[in-house]
Amino acid sequence: MKGMARRRSTLAPAVFYPAGGLILLFVLLGFFATDAVAEVMSTLQAKTVNGFGWYYVVLVAAFVIFAVYLGVSRFGEITLGPDDEAPDFKLPVWFAMLFATGMGIGLVYYGVAEPLSHFENPKPGVGGDEPQLAEAAMGQTYLHWGFHPWAIYVIIGLALAYSIHRKGRPASIRWALEPLLGERRVRGWLGNVIDVLAIFGTVFGVATSLGLGVQQIAAGLDYLDVASPGLALQMGLIAGITAVAALSVASGLEKGIKWLSNANMMLAGLLLVAVLVMGSSLFLMREWVQSIGYYFQNVMMMTFDTLAFQGDAGLEWESGWTIFYWGWWISWAPFVGLFIARISRGRTVREFVMGTLLVPMLVTTVWFSVFGGSAIHQERNEPGSMLADGAVNTDTAMFQLFETLPGGGAWMAVAAIVLVVVFFVTSSDSGSFVVDMLANGGEQNPPLWSRLFWAILEGGVAAALLYAGGLSALQTASILTALPFSLVLIGAAISIWKALDGEYKEITRVERRLRRRELTEEVTEHVTGHVTEHFAELTGQLPAVDDSNRDGAAPAAARSGRRAGVPWRRRDAGNGRGSGQDTSG
Repeated sequence: MKGMARRRSTLAPAVFYPAGGLILLFVLLGFFATDAVAEVMSTLQAKTVNGFGWYYVVLVAAFVIFAVYLGVSRFGEITLGPDDEAPDFKLPVWFAMLFATGMGIGLVYYGVAEPLSHFENPKPGVGGDEPQLAEAAMGQTYLHWGFHPWAIYVIIGLALAYSIHRKGRPASIRWALEPLLGERRVRGWLGNVIDVLAIFGTVFGVATSLGLGVQQIAAGLDYLDVASPGLALQMGLIAGITAVAALSVASGLEKGIKWLSNANMMLAGLLLVAVLVMGSSLFLMREWVQSIGYYFQNVMMMTFDTLAFQGDAGLEWESGWTIFYWGWWISWAPFVGLFIARISRGRTVREFVMGTLLVPMLVTTVWFSVFGGSAIHQERNEPGSMLADGAVNTDTAMFQLFETLPGGGAWMAVAAIVLVVVFFVTSSDSGSFVVDMLANGGEQNPPLWSRLFWAILEGGVAAALLYAGGLSALQTASILTALPFSLVLIGAAISIWKALDGEYKEITRVERRLRRRELTEEVTEHVTGHVTEHFAELTGQLPAVDDSNRDGAAPAAARSGRRAGVPWRRRDAGNGRGSGQDTSG
C-alpha cells in the first residue's frame, strides 16, 4: 500500500532454496518412489553403521569429556554476555526451560518401552539373572538419555551462546565456527553449506520425533477404542496436528504456546507422580538409587562398547539403539543448541555446562526409573503382562503399563496422548522458527510465510518417512543426516576452544598489567612515604642556625648532615634566615 514502508527481505537465498528444495524433493520421492527410497535408505543405513558406527561412539565420548573439561576448567568464569551482566532468567526458571527442551516426545514414547526392551532382549553379550538384566537395562537407558546427548548440546549451544551474547553475532550456526574459519569464509559459501546442513539436521530430527509421536497417538486411540491403528490413521494424524501447528505459527500465539508448554510440563509431572504413587513407590525409589550407581560404575565401559565381538547381531542392535540415538541427538543439536544458547545470556561457562548436563540428567533418570522400572517390576511379577505377541511393542507399552496400575487406565492414556500432541505442536512450531532463522541469515524475527513453509514441510517429512518404512525409516533418517553435521560439531568444539582460550589469555594479560601497575603505585607510595617520614625525622633534629656563623661556613652539624645525605638549604640572603629555620631569636 502506498505510504507504508515495505519490509526489507531477510531471506538468504543460498540457504533457503537449496535446503527447502532438496527436502521437498525427498518428500515427493518418499510418496511417489517409495520402494526405491526405502531400498536406498536401508543400504545407506547398513553402510553407515558398518563404516561409521565406531566414529559415532568415539565422537560422542569425546564430546562428553570435552564438555566436562570446559565446565571445570579455567574458562568457567567467562560470562556469556557482557561482563557482570545478570542472567536473563532466574536459576529455577532456567532449569525448568532446560528440562522442557529437546526430548519431550521421546521421553513419553520410550519411557516404558526402552528399559523393558533391554530387559526382555538384552544387548548381545549381556547376561546374568533377572536382577542383573534389570540393572543393565536401566543403565543402558541412562547412557542413551543422560550425559551423552546433553554433552552434544553443550558443544553447539556454548559455541552459539558465546557467538551471540559475547560477540554480538547473528543467531546462526555458521557464526559458531567463526573462530575456526574466519569472518570471510563464514559469510561466504562455506557458511551457507553449514546452515544448510543445520537445516537438514533440524528438519529430519524434528520429523523423527513427530513420526514417533504419531505412532504412539495412534496406538493410544486404538487402546481407547476410538480408531483402528494403521498407516491411514497415522497420515491423518500428521495432517491434522501439522495443521494445528501451522495455525499456531500463523496466529503468533507466543504466550499461548508458552502457556501450553508450561501446562504440558505440569501434566507430565502429574503423570509421573501418579505412576510413582499408584505403583510400587518404595521399590522405585530404591531402584532409582541402585540403577544410578550401576550407571556410574559402568558408564566408561558402556560408552566405548561397539559390540565388535558380537558380529551381525551386534551391528543390528547398535543400529537400532545406540547409533540411532547418537544420530538423533546430533540431528537435534542445531535446534536444541540454539534454544539453550538464547536462554543462557548472562550465565557463566561453568553454569551453562553444569546446568545443561546435570539438570536434564536428573530429570530423565527419574522419569525412566519410574516408568521403565514399573514396567520391569510388573513383567517380573507377572511374566507376559507387558508383552504383545511375546515381544515388547514400543507403541503400546505405556498404555499396557497404565492398565496394570490401580485406578489407572483410560484417564492416564488420555493424558499421555495430550502430552504427545502438545509436544508435537510446540516442537513443530519451535523447530520451524529455528529453521527459518537459519534460512534468513540469523534474523530473529523471520517472515510468517516461510515459518509456515517449514512447519508444513516438517510434517511432510514425517509422513514420507512413515510411508517409506515406519520406525526403521525414522531411525535411518537420523543416522544419515547426523553424519555430515557431525563435522560441524567438531568445528564448533574447536572454535569454542580457540575463542575461550584466546579470551582467557587476553584477560590474563590485562590482569597482569593491572597488577604490575598497582604494585608499582603501591611500592612508589610506600617508598615515597618512607623517605618523607625519614627526612622529616632527620630535619626535625637539626639545631637552629647560629647568627654568628651567618657570613661564615655552615655549622658542623649542618655539614655533617649534608654529608650524610640530608639536604642543607642555604639561608635566604634577603631576610637573614636559613630556608625553613627561624633565626629571629
